[in-house]
Amino acid sequence: MIKRIYDPLEKNIKENKALIIYGPRRVGKTTLLNNYLKNTKFKYKLDNGDNIKLQNILKSQDFKKILSYAEGYELIAIDEAQQVPNIGMALKILVDNIKNIRVIATGSSSFDLSQKIGEPLTGRKTTITLYPLSQKELLYKFNKHELTEKLEDFLIFGSYPDIILAKNDKEKIDFLEEIVGSYLLKDILTLDKVKSSSVLLNLLKLISFQIGNLVSLNELANTLKIDVKTVDRYLDLLEKSFIIVRLGGFSRNLRNEINSKSKYYFLDNGIRNAVISQYGSLENRNDIGQLFENFIISERIKKCAYNKIYGSKYFWRNYEGKEIDLLEERDGKLFAYEIKWTKDNLLAPKNFIENYKNSEYKVVNKNNYLDFVL
Repeated sequence: MIKRIYDPLEKNIKENKALIIYGPRRVGKTTLLNNYLKNTKFKYKLDNGDNIKLQNILKSQDFKKILSYAEGYELIAIDEAQQVPNIGMALKILVDNIKNIRVIATGSSSFDLSQKIGEPLTGRKTTITLYPLSQKELLYKFNKHELTEKLEDFLIFGSYPDIILAKNDKEKIDFLEEIVGSYLLKDILTLDKVKSSSVLLNLLKLISFQIGNLVSLNELANTLKIDVKTVDRYLDLLEKSFIIVRLGGFSRNLRNEINSKSKYYFLDNGIRNAVISQYGSLENRNDIGQLFENFIISERIKKCAYNKIYGSKYFWRNYEGKEIDLLEERDGKLFAYEIKWTKDNLLAPKNFIENYKNSEYKVVNKNNYLDFVL
């Protein structure tokens, strides 16, 4: 077992507030919850959002039924809470009407759970997101030298807990094939009534080959033979279900800067490779640069979330083709990062330096990346 960044959960649990744990399927939300419950001093009730009886009670918004359900308990925990209609209102009734109650709800679908919880629980919740294992979390198991030795493994198979604990490559491939085949699109297909999983998978395949490149919605729409609005909606759903992440273009409205297109990355390298069924070693691949860039972007997202480094993330590119892979805007200052597998002496684009003097520039490569993501 690998210690998670939020383990133990005690510091995030407060009286008469709900702790909402978001995250992709199979990243360890249930394990994190169960580990906490094993050692809690509170009398608790654990339930699952798939439970029809629970759904009927909580969706009723009947005060008497809901309060009776929780009577005598100090803590209510609901796993897969996104399955419960009107879950936000039910949790509001609990935290508002039972003295000293504590509530934990986990959910694998941020777009659905947030819509059901956000407004009813305004000021009554703490929210955390659990990602596939970060390099910082893996330091509990490996030292820095071992992490760098395993870099190729992370680039190919990603860092879901099952991947890290797998005994061999076959087990890793079996897990990734299973998650893409059975879990990856489940929330979208169930909760947003998207009819065709094949179109979503084909969209993901197209995105997987465009890591680090500007994505044209019109080109995607033409290839998939669907309209642009549908492509845009599907991309939004894939992002909100923790499969991909989007970077928009940074611009201060200068004429030569691109800000109308986006770049997309996968939250986990293993999922990206599983979508296109490519598990070959680095020496036999022509996409090492894309794999490394995707890995750095996703690990940086984890680091910023876990270390509470607040700011916005972009890419920068002008019409002359000059670009910067990652731009972070924090406290009114710009931090520019060029992500390259091997190169370490790249200079910042002249136009960028001239226009944004209050900025820092750094090249992130395979020799120094740990400093950037830990």
